[in-house]
Amino acid sequence: MRMCGCYFNGHRAALVRTILYARASTLDQTIADQEAQARAAGFAIDQVVCDEGVSGVRVRLSERAQGRRLFDMLRSGDTLVVRWVDRLGRNYADATDAIREFMRRGVIVRTVINGLTFDGATTDPMQQAVRDALIAFMAATVQAQAEATKDAQRAGIEHAKANDANKYRGRKPSYSREQFNAVRDMLAQGTSIGIIAVASGLTRQTIYRIRNDAGVAERALAEWGM
Repeated sequence: MRMCGCYFNGHRAALVRTILYARASTLDQTIADQEAQARAAGFAIDQVVCDEGVSGVRVRLSERAQGRRLFDMLRSGDTLVVRWVDRLGRNYADATDAIREFMRRGVIVRTVINGLTFDGATTDPMQQAVRDALIAFMAATVQAQAEATKDAQRAGIEHAKANDANKYRGRKPSYSREQFNAVRDMLAQGTSIGIIAVASGLTRQTIYRIRNDAGVAERALAEWGM
């Protein structure tokens, strides 16, 4: 496993820290892209902690080599940045458990996509209820998307098997499955095309194609085994 770029900003190390946790489960996903997206969104990252080649569906955060480090190193007042809550876990229980445990420890959890902030400091019961409902909703969305992606991949594989292996598959998609999922997430939240282009590293034209016909874009990934 490649060692990730874990480092400190010396002048801030003694103070509260902003730590980016990145996870990449396939070769199409990169830690560098997740870090670049976070910095483009305005986060001043002091340290990067990452797990590569690890599934967010099958492996809980606390069971990942670098995920375990987060629970040891994060302190009250620190900020944990993730691209989206699916980096922490891709099923409801894992995502909610992780966020609530970090909040219990006084850690602020922030997402690059949509700019969400989960802070356990509030004592107002109404604010707590709204925050907890949002956590539950986002975690449920993560699990639903993971299951939908798995179904789409399965259907794409079966479709490819049913067709001649030598048929023309068209041009290889200019986006990875990670980018495709991220674009769909942001589109669903009403994020502007310009912001999506900066965050995903894709052209506006590619984003428009995904928006206008996500089914075709999904099948192109499946045809190429992506």
